Amino acid sequence: QVQLVESGGGLVQAGGSMRLSCAASGISVSANTMGWYRQAPGRQRELVVTITTGGTTNYADSVKGRFTISRDNAKNTLYLQMNSVKPEDTAVYYCNARRPFQNTYWGQGIQVTVSS
Repeated sequence: QVQLVESGGGLVQAGGSMRLSCAASGISVSANTMGWYRQAPGRQRELVVTITTGGTTNYADSVKGRFTISRDNAKNTLYLQMNSVKPEDTAVYYCNARRPFQNTYWGQGIQVTVSS
C-alpha cells in the first residue's frame, strides 16, 4: 500500500551539499502533510522540517537557512536539499507522511554522514 523510499544519502564533507529524495507510492505528497525527521545513535528522532498541503513549512532551528524541503507533485516525490552541512547533521534521515486522524507512515531511513 503506502511506501516511502528514501535515496540520495551517503558521505559528504562539512560545508558541502546533499539532496535526499523520498519516492512515495500509495499516498500523495501533495495531498498530505509531509516531512523529514532524523535520528542519531542514542538520541531521539527529531523534526527536521514539515510541509503542509498548502506549502507551509516548519523547520527546526538547527537547519533553518540551510535545508529546504520541496515536492515534485508530478513525480510524487519529496526532497530535502541540504546545504552547508555540519557534522552534527549526521543521522539517519526518515521521510514521513501523515494523514491527520489516520496513520503516519515512515520510510526505512537513509544514512547521512558529514565528515569534518
